[in-house]
Amino acid sequence: MSSSLISQSHSSSPDNVDDEPPAAAGSSDEVSFRRPTTAFDEEYLDDGERVSVSLYYESLCPYCANFIVHKLVRLFTTDIGSIVNLRLIPWGNTQTTTNNAAWICQHGSDECLLNLVEACAISSWNNMEVQFRLVYCIERLHLENRHSEWESCFSGTGLSEAPVRDCLSNGVGTFLEEAYGAETANLNPTHRFVPWLVVNNQPLQEDYENFESYICRAYMGSRTPEACKQSLSSAVNMVKKTSSTPPRVCVRE
Repeated sequence: MSSSLISQSHSSSPDNVDDEPPAAAGSSDEVSFRRPTTAFDEEYLDDGERVSVSLYYESLCPYCANFIVHKLVRLFTTDIGSIVNLRLIPWGNTQTTTNNAAWICQHGSDECLLNLVEACAISSWNNMEVQFRLVYCIERLHLENRHSEWESCFSGTGLSEAPVRDCLSNGVGTFLEEAYGAETANLNPTHRFVPWLVVNNQPLQEDYENFESYICRAYMGSRTPEACKQSLSSAVNMVKKTSSTPPRVCVRE
């Protein structure tokens, strides 16, 4: 699949990372994705019982990639994912020109392309875990400084590239990204950086890495996932982290 379908039509800005990027994921560390069933099976919960988790991010922010690969992945490696409806919104700090003719992505035209690819992947498969597998693969490649090899994620995950190719070429991807851009622009409060995580309409802001505690506290169902039990025992006295160390984020310009 050629990136020329998209990247030539977009403006780009130089890489603007606010701190040193996180260490790359080890190339030999394969994650074992599994449907979480240790506490109870997904079929016992309807959408109204699940905790809504929305991640607003951009594909080439190293801190977004680090969060997805090393933190958010726990939704798929523990049973906490059984109580979650996860939404991924790949737009982040992207801006549009005054006449809306082009997108200006914080980390350049490659980021514009990969935001589109990930939007198309999210649209192409309804299954949350399937979507995440492809996004995880691309973000992991970014941490390894190999994001240009993103097409290898189709063979690596066993997913067909055809629906994503169609989405990119028929304009659906552009439509999806524009919708994600509008949704991101209408966040209240306005996002100040990415990753920007929202749990049941509560923005976690700088405390986004503590997302599991917020999910467990927000869950009102009767069956508590095993992954929540330890979290819940300490959640009563949980206070937001205060530190002189700047948060690991890509700041909105």
